Amino acid sequence: MDDIQKHILAERALAAARRCVASRFAGAAFTYAAGSIMRGEGTAFSDIDLVVVFPSLERAWRESFTEDGFPVEAFVHDAQTLAHYLHRDADSGYPIMVNMVMTGSILGPDIDSARLIQAKAADILAAGPKPLAGADYDMLRYQVTDLADDLRGARPPEEVAAIAALLYQKLADLILLGRGAWSGRGKWAPRVLKTLDAQLAAEFDAAFRLAGQGDGARLLALADRELALHGGRYFDGYRQNAPLEARRLE
Repeated sequence: MDDIQKHILAERALAAARRCVASRFAGAAFTYAAGSIMRGEGTAFSDIDLVVVFPSLERAWRESFTEDGFPVEAFVHDAQTLAHYLHRDADSGYPIMVNMVMTGSILGPDIDSARLIQAKAADILAAGPKPLAGADYDMLRYQVTDLADDLRGARPPEEVAAIAALLYQKLADLILLGRGAWSGRGKWAPRVLKTLDAQLAAEFDAAFRLAGQGDGARLLALADRELALHGGRYFDGYRQNAPLEARRLE
């Protein structure tokens, strides 16, 4: 698909988003229409992301449907529920909703309020994620250590590939969050890695490609190198307490 076709697809998607908001979400104060398709980077299978904001709701929700042939993911909020999820994104290290708000095209009547929230989302992104620390940091280091250790022994190729699949997100999080950068899930992980450090992203990709073919040596070396930046392997002394309510009386 060339640039002209992507532009046409983006215009069609925006028109579909306008019709969708008018028909399904009448009374919304404003909407952010987002996603790769809106940026002119999508494919024929890309979906439309809508963050729909009403003046007031009993509760937020999300729903999926098809509009004019486009798959649509709608996240429906009022200002307070949206603020909750924007800050939850910031705490998690994955700015999913924050990115949708910041990059989305604004639809609807209350443009000033939409721009105000968009500016707050931009501030969240600019501030970066909270530093790795505490129980979540310990767990991440432990998980990367545990999975890396599974690669140390001789294993069948299919087991190496399965271990690599589990390690992919954990190692990406350690690399990105450990450098003070936002992380990303799924397809976003390699994108943000490339933005952070193109050479490191290429090493990451090559290591996982080889591991997918059953050769985990390069991936193990990469994991060990990243763990070394965080004090090395973390196994001895790791402890995770169960919740006090994790009890069932028979």
